[in-house]
Parts: sequence; structure tokens; C-alpha cells
Amino acid sequence: MKYETELTALADYLDGMGLKHTKQRDAILITFLESEEHVSAEQLYQEVRKESPNVGYTTVYRTLKLLVDAGFAQERRFDDGLTRYEIEHAHHDHLVCLKCGKIIEFKSELIEDTQEKIAVEYGFKVLRHRHELYGHCSNCDNPS
Repeated sequence: MKYETELTALADYLDGMGLKHTKQRDAILITFLESEEHVSAEQLYQEVRKESPNVGYTTVYRTLKLLVDAGFAQERRFDDGLTRYEIEHAHHDHLVCLKCGKIIEFKSELIEDTQEKIAVEYGFKVLRHRHELYGHCSNCDNPS
């Protein structure tokens, strides 16, 4: 079964927290895992309802918070004020288009190495960081 590992991990997490394991939460997790972008609670809600029309917005929102707490998801806030969620995976940075809202993930060893050198130079221990570049994507910068 696809996502069996993730579904089992969610069930274990919920059990450990004394919370109910429901089919609705499973549907939300599966839909979230199948999303390939940074998704808002509203976007996830719309997608979940296509397969599970009885799932409410509050259930989606609360389940997203559980997924963050359980380490499945990361909460992201960009300059548009909208909270989005993404699958927890290796560190990466973001390019954010201010016109269309497109978010592009990238990884740069040069940036990571430079950040580490700067931290060492200043005797600073980095616990976490975010690197976001804001501008216009190629579609918005060069409209046809």
C-alpha cells in the first residue's frame, strides 16, 4: 500500500498523543503527501474534498498542525502573509515570485558553505535558518 509507512507513523504519533486515528486524517495525510507544492490549508482542503467530501476545513487545519508537530510537514510563511505547508525533507531555500506567487525550491552548497564560514567567523552557532529570495519568475518578468 502506498504511504503505508507514513500512515503507520501518523497512527503511532496519534496513539502516543492520546488522539484518535481517523480515516479523515489518513485522507488528509495522503493528499498532503501527493501535493508537489507548498500548499495552504485552503488548497489542501479543496483537494481532500474531491475524494472525501465530508472532511471539514477545521479538520484539515488541525491535521496540518498535527503533521507539523509530528515532523511530517514544515510550516512556511512568505511575504504574502499566507501560511503554506511542505513535506519535511532535506534543507533547501526558496525563490518566491511576487507577481504570481510561484515558489521554486533550490539548494546551493556554495550558500550553505558561505553561511557556515560566516557563522564561524563571528563565533555564532546556527540552529536553523531560512533563505528566501523575492522577485519575479521568468514567466512574470518576460510576459509573452
